[in-house]
Amino acid sequence: MALEQTSAERQAQPWDKSYPPVIDWGGEVLQEPLYKAFDRAVAGYGGRPCLDFLGKRYSYDEVSVLIDKAACGFQGLGVEKGSRVALFLPNTPYYVVCYFALMKLGAIVVNVNPLYAEEEVLGLIDDSGAEIAVTLDLKILLPKLVTAFERTPLKKVVVCAMADILRFPSRQLFAIAKRGDLAKAPKTDAYLRFADLIDNDSSFEAAVVTIDDVAVLQYTGGTTGTPKGAMLTHGNLSANASQLWTWFIDAKMGEERMLAVLPLFHVFAMTVIMHLGIRGASEIVLLPRFEIKMLLKAIARTKPTCFPGVPTLYNAIINTPKIETYDLSCIRYCLSGGASLPQEVREGFEAITNATLLEGYGLSETSPVATCNPLVGVQKDGSVGLPMPGTTIEIRSLEDSEKLMPQGEVGEICIRGPQVMAGYWQRPEETAQTLRDGRVHTGDVGYMDEDGYTFLIDRLKEVIISSGYNVYPRHIEEAIYRHPAVAEVTVIGVPDDYRGEIPKAFIRLKDGESLELGPLQVFLEDKLSPMEMPRLIEIRAALPKTIIGKLSKKELIAEERARQAERSSP
Repeated sequence: MALEQTSAERQAQPWDKSYPPVIDWGGEVLQEPLYKAFDRAVAGYGGRPCLDFLGKRYSYDEVSVLIDKAACGFQGLGVEKGSRVALFLPNTPYYVVCYFALMKLGAIVVNVNPLYAEEEVLGLIDDSGAEIAVTLDLKILLPKLVTAFERTPLKKVVVCAMADILRFPSRQLFAIAKRGDLAKAPKTDAYLRFADLIDNDSSFEAAVVTIDDVAVLQYTGGTTGTPKGAMLTHGNLSANASQLWTWFIDAKMGEERMLAVLPLFHVFAMTVIMHLGIRGASEIVLLPRFEIKMLLKAIARTKPTCFPGVPTLYNAIINTPKIETYDLSCIRYCLSGGASLPQEVREGFEAITNATLLEGYGLSETSPVATCNPLVGVQKDGSVGLPMPGTTIEIRSLEDSEKLMPQGEVGEICIRGPQVMAGYWQRPEETAQTLRDGRVHTGDVGYMDEDGYTFLIDRLKEVIISSGYNVYPRHIEEAIYRHPAVAEVTVIGVPDDYRGEIPKAFIRLKDGESLELGPLQVFLEDKLSPMEMPRLIEIRAALPKTIIGKLSKKELIAEERARQAERSSP
C-alpha cells in the first residue's frame, strides 16, 4: 500500500520552498508487511552480501534460508500471529534472522536491552506477555532469564551459541579464551538451542499480515517512569524506511554498506540501519559493541558507505589520537540522532571523511525519524531539519494544546505521519495523553523558522525554571561545546534557595586541557544571558551515557538529589 497526496489536495506548508527539488513531500510512502522488503532483496540480490559479523559474511540467499528455518521452528513452538517474542540480543546475525522469521509469522518482537538489569528484563517480559525469549549463551545474558519462568509468562528460551556465528579461527579461539564468559542453560525442556530450532525442512505457514498489525513493542520512557511499549506496526516501520530511502537520493540498490555499531534493539538502529539497509538490499556490517579500535578496523576492512550514529560516537572518532592516519573516505552518508549535534562535531567529522553528516530528530513513537536536514539543499546548524515525506510538524502552545503557534514562536513539537505509532501496549490513558487527534505530542519544546526547519530547544521535563524563567539546558550545552577545551557536556538544573533552580554543567575535557568556572563564564558572556549562565561546573573523567551512546542526565539528577537530601538531613 502507498500513501499519496497530490499537490492540489493539500495546503501549502512552510517547508515546501526548502524541500529538495527531487523529493516530493506528498509523494509515495510505501507501507507493507516488513518481510516483503527482505523478500524483494533476495529476489533481486540473493547472491550479494547481507550481513557481515566480525568478518563472517552471509548472502541474502543464506540469510533467507535461515529465516525460513527459524520461522518453521518458531511455529513449531506455538508462535502465531500476535504472539510476543522477546529478543534479548546484541548485534548478531541471530537478531536479524529471528526478527524477520517472526515478521513472517505475524508475531510481535519485544526488543529488550541486553544490558538491562534482571529486574528490568523481567518487567518488560511480564508487561509484554512474551512467552518465548531469544538470547545468547553468555553469562551476562542467559542467567537474567532463569528466574523469569517463576515471575513472568515466559515458557521457553531459545539459546543461541556465540561460537557458531564466528569465522574460523575466531570460533576456536573464542571457545578457548572466552570459555569463562559462556553460560550453560539448565537441562530442562524450557531451553532450546538455536541449532535445534532451525533443524527442520523450513516449511511453515506464513501469516496474513496487514500494515495495521503490530510488528514491534519498543519500550520507552524508562528515564521518566515505568517503561511503555510503543506499538509500531508493519505500516509504521515500512513507511519510515521508505521515507528514509527517498531522503538519501544518491543511494544505490544493492551497493551500499551500512555500519551497525548502534544496537539493533534500539529503534534508531532497527529502522535506520536494519530496515533501511534491507530496503536497499545493502550489506549490514554488525559490530556487537562500540570499541573505537574495533570500529576503525571494521571501517578499514569493510569500507561502509553509510554510518548512522549519535553525536558522542562521532565525537569519539574525531578525538581519537592520530585519526588522520585512518582512511575514512568510504563513508558518504551519516544520520545523527538521539541528541543535539554540535556544529564543531559535524564539521570535524566531515573534515576527516567523505561524508555528509545530517542531523535528524524523532522518537520511539514515530518509528523513529520525523525530521532530517536535507542531503541536497541547506543544512542549518542547530536545526533538526525538514519533515520526512508525508510528515507534518506542528508547534502547539504549551498552555493550550489546541492552539497552533505562529512560525518562529516556541511551543510543543507535535508530529503527524504514517510512521506514528498505534499507541502504547495496554496503556489507554498514556495513549490518550500522547496521541491526540492523530498527532503525537512529543514533550519536546521547539519552533519552526520561516523556511520550515524545526529547531529543538529542549525536553519539557528537562527545562530549568530559574527565577520564573524557562532556561533550556540544550542551548547552554551548545554554547559550552564551543569552548576549545570541552569534549563533552551535560547541563541539568540543581536547587537554589534564591532562584529555585540554577544550571550546573558537567564537563569532560579534551586530553591535556583544564578549565575553571570563572574563565568558562567569561567565554560564555556573549553567548548566554545571565539567567542561562552556569553557576556551577563539575569536571569529570567520563559522563554517563545510554546504551546508544547518548549523554544521559538521569544519573546526574539522581546524584544531585542525593547530595541535596544529605545536606538537608540533620
